[in-house]
Amino acid sequence: MRLTGKIALITGAGSGIGRVTAELFAKEGATVIVNDIDTVRAEETTHTIHKNGGKAMFIQADTTDAVSVKLMIDEIIQTYSVIDILFNNAGISGIGRLHELEEEDWDRIMRVNVKGVYLPSKYVLPHMMNQNSGTIINMSSCIAEIGLADRASYATTKGAVLSLTKSMQVDYAPYNIRVNALLPGTIFTPFVEDYLSKSADPDAAIAKVKTRQLSGELGKPEDVAKAALFLASDESTFIMGSPLYVDGGVVFGKNA
Repeated sequence: MRLTGKIALITGAGSGIGRVTAELFAKEGATVIVNDIDTVRAEETTHTIHKNGGKAMFIQADTTDAVSVKLMIDEIIQTYSVIDILFNNAGISGIGRLHELEEEDWDRIMRVNVKGVYLPSKYVLPHMMNQNSGTIINMSSCIAEIGLADRASYATTKGAVLSLTKSMQVDYAPYNIRVNALLPGTIFTPFVEDYLSKSADPDAAIAKVKTRQLSGELGKPEDVAKAALFLASDESTFIMGSPLYVDGGVVFGKNA
């Protein structure tokens, strides 16, 4: 029970990594605030946590909208008085080379993946500063460290999140707030499964993606959730402003 008594806000908790992390955090004793723009999926996450004996509350909010985010944070503070953990997990993917991207697509991924980290952090941080404690986990990607074809917009956002993480840590370390980033490789989430299934040859597409990892396998949402749990817990108290790679060896290894 590594998170007993903690209040944890997880954005994008309706599916994939967010859902699995929410369930794991609740299992480890946290009260989880399940946030997502998709009400149906988020309520499914909340129901599962309750069914398994955990504590959770769903709050629908758009992480790219300041009014929506502020109302969510105000509700959490009114209900629980503190926010111990913020996991900025919500995000979307983007595909295409730079010259092929439409301006509206570029703006959308920037809004969701970067502004969607900025706003929850902006409104949570004053409360963490007042309580002189807190942990923030930002979802970056191993693509922030490497080049990958057809991912210009996505790579830009995840690089921005990694840089933001490091700057946040410098600013908020005096308040006993830790800020770290997760850098997953290709994780077999529902989104990735759906994307690969639309390929001309889904089996070949999956096999090709697997070759990126030294492990020869795709990651699972549970792999990232366990890493998030480590960063959220007191086991990582000396880890600050750091990227934690959960990538099966994409960044630091290469198959012969």
